[in-house]
Amino acid sequence: MTAVLEKTNALTLITRQAYTEERPLFGAHDVRLEEVSFSGPGESALKECRNIEAVRCTFAGKYPLWHNRGALITNCIFPETGRAAIWYSQNITMKNTRVDAPKMFREVDGLLLEDVQLPNAAECLWNCRSARLRRVDVQKGDYLFLNGRNLCAEDFTLQGNYSFQYTQNVEIRRAKIQSKDAFWNSENVTVYDSEITGEYLGWHSKNLRLVNCTISGTQPLCYAEGLVLENCIMTQDCDLCFEYASLKADIKGGVASVKNPRAGSITADAYGNIILDEHIKSPGNCQTIRRSGGK
Repeated sequence: MTAVLEKTNALTLITRQAYTEERPLFGAHDVRLEEVSFSGPGESALKECRNIEAVRCTFAGKYPLWHNRGALITNCIFPETGRAAIWYSQNITMKNTRVDAPKMFREVDGLLLEDVQLPNAAECLWNCRSARLRRVDVQKGDYLFLNGRNLCAEDFTLQGNYSFQYTQNVEIRRAKIQSKDAFWNSENVTVYDSEITGEYLGWHSKNLRLVNCTISGTQPLCYAEGLVLENCIMTQDCDLCFEYASLKADIKGGVASVKNPRAGSITADAYGNIILDEHIKSPGNCQTIRRSGGK
């Protein structure tokens, strides 16, 4: 198919085209796409491209943006068939876009997402670095951000288990996270003003810091090293907390039960049960402090 081409602001403009063949724009650079669609059976529509702008486009074929350097994607749609869309790329910005395709973003360095919906985000954002999310909603996001580095998320919602595992250098603000086994083996993660729901939170983490957060779910924050809680609330289903953890925790309200914390201190208004048994690990000197005026 012959594209409609027009030079504008040093970019080649392609408008209202439909591509179905294999690699139709392979190696393109300095191109702006408006109301262009890419669909099967062809794959890899924009592979090995640089400086691409896409506005009101539909990416329905597989692997459309691999090995790209510099892409701005605005008001676009990635249907489920456009799976594994953006891999091995650098400096990608996506705004006001809906992504129904799974396995989105892999090995991306330099990523900005704003006002993006990912309702089917299985195996998404793996091995990504220097990513920033603003007003992003993620559903079915199992294993989100596996092995991520240098991440920031604001006004972020997530439903999906095993999130942020093996991540490093993460900052999250004003989030609602519903995720079993979140933050396992993570390092240098700080979460502010957020709600975190899901059992087995933060096991084997290092330097996990939770500030003004509400935490729900059984057996949270076990085997954690350098754990910090500041002005956090733990709901009644947070039982058997902090097993073998070293921590400094300031908890607003009570804690249902604490089991064999390894070191540090816990301050709370009340404790339902404190379990210190023969299985406690050295040094075994964590202080459990009842705040003055607590029950």
